[in-house]
Amino acid sequence: MLLARAIHFDESDRNVFHNPARTGEWAISGGFEFSNWTEADLVGKARQAFANGWLGIETFGRVTFVAVTRIEAAELDALAGRLAQHFVDVYGAPSLEAAIPVATEELAQMTEICAEHTPNTVLTVMRELTDAGVREQYRFIEATDAGLDQFAIHASPDE
Repeated sequence: MLLARAIHFDESDRNVFHNPARTGEWAISGGFEFSNWTEADLVGKARQAFANGWLGIETFGRVTFVAVTRIEAAELDALAGRLAQHFVDVYGAPSLEAAIPVATEELAQMTEICAEHTPNTVLTVMRELTDAGVREQYRFIEATDAGLDQFAIHASPDE
């Protein structure tokens, strides 16, 4: 089974999100946070979180990039419990038992997104407000598409 982990290529997430996710924490879309937002809510760092932030499930912070990786079923179950508790604590879900199916569905959505890709694929999310609500689009960079020559300058011994 596959899920996504937060990754950072630089320190920019620390500057653009109120609460940046930690490198390596499991992440989901987290679009539910914006379900009742309006244009008036889209200012500053909140706009950045809305526009392209994945939600880390440990810190509940945001991250720009995630990478697809393997997850064990027991880890996924533990994440469902953590996310369900977040729904109770932050969103007022009536009980942990009521929140577990919703948390499980959020994780299932992310595992479906990740299932379409190989491990180490980098994913981004883009959101916009529409008349019908929040619209999400996902983009990806397959690990095989990112060669070392894109990130390093190679020189021969003669140069």
